[in-house]
Amino acid sequence: MKRIRGVYAIEFSIVASVFFLLLFSAIEVGRLLYTYNVLHEAARRAARIAVVCLITDDTRTLGLFNGASLVPNLGIGNLYISYLDIDGTNSTDFTYGSDIRLVRAEIKNYQHQFIVPGLSLTLNSPTFSSTLPRESLGVFKGGTTTCE
Repeated sequence: MKRIRGVYAIEFSIVASVFFLLLFSAIEVGRLLYTYNVLHEAARRAARIAVVCLITDDTRTLGLFNGASLVPNLGIGNLYISYLDIDGTNSTDFTYGSDIRLVRAEIKNYQHQFIVPGLSLTLNSPTFSSTLPRESLGVFKGGTTTCE
């Protein structure tokens, strides 16, 4: 009879380990999807701020949820803002009436740590991009303004 109880314990440990591996994997996939949603929203917010404000490091953190750590390891080093002419080429002319027509914000090079007991993976995320038509860009006839 003691041998049978030992078999049940071994069966339980095998089934439980597989069950918990699947459970934690499902939770991590949910966390990955949440992280990707936050990165997409951060790109959209950064583009929205960039079309109405002159971009500085302070306004970059506004685009990244004002520095709130909704996802770990996301910083202004991951945020790239491009000012584009109508044909999609980069423009650096910020004078009033410049040729800038579009603003693109991209979240690049973000690495997501996928943590499951027994597995440790680092996933490179895709580039999250948002492009909006220009508005004031923080530049007006009287000078410039920044958002704080």
